Amino acid sequence: MQIRVLIVDDHKIMRDGIKAILKPAVDLEVVGETDSGVDAVQMVRKLKPDVVMMDINLQGMSGVEATIEMLRHNPETKVMVLSMYDDEHSVISAVKAGARGFVLKRASDGDLIQALRMVAQGGTYLSPKVSDRLLERIQKGTVDESTQALPLADLSPREVQVLRLVAEGKTSKEIAVMLDLSVQTIRSYRKAMMKKLNVNNVAGLTQLALATGLTRPQSFAGDGAQFA
Repeated sequence: MQIRVLIVDDHKIMRDGIKAILKPAVDLEVVGETDSGVDAVQMVRKLKPDVVMMDINLQGMSGVEATIEMLRHNPETKVMVLSMYDDEHSVISAVKAGARGFVLKRASDGDLIQALRMVAQGGTYLSPKVSDRLLERIQKGTVDESTQALPLADLSPREVQVLRLVAEGKTSKEIAVMLDLSVQTIRSYRKAMMKKLNVNNVAGLTQLALATGLTRPQSFAGDGAQFA
């Protein structure tokens, strides 16, 4: 079976490296590449790859958010996250968004190819270090506790997506257009987030977004206009 792969990473040197790794594998075909989550969503619709190799930390739309969007429109596509981070928040966010695999960028060439094949066939794959850490948490009975301790753990992937856009100063109308939803739906998400996070204003939401690394300080807006 020929496996069609789309590579999404904001570093060209990384994309080139992945292509070089995959080239000798006759069953793997790179059909496209991009450094943008927004572009990746559009490319999935057009190219219909079997597997998307997705970086999490992308400018604009994050890899988690892009995963949500592409699977909403193309549920048959498989997403495998390729990240340099192995923290629990990153792993859980990716899995909740629908990713079938989570591979560390320091994985060997062989492990990377094996992961791609497994995900393409409908299986799942976690890098050994990631799975070992989660197994240890489960054995100690702390995985649920630690997950709930995460400030954004109670939010759905879509709510996390809306939260980041709100924190970046986007208006409800702008978010609605970006996510192809109604303005009323965005406002409903906003109210639900405030209730779950126990905050009453934009400042509280943006502070949480900053504290959890969901967005960067320079992207914050200074007023409440984004709720227009």
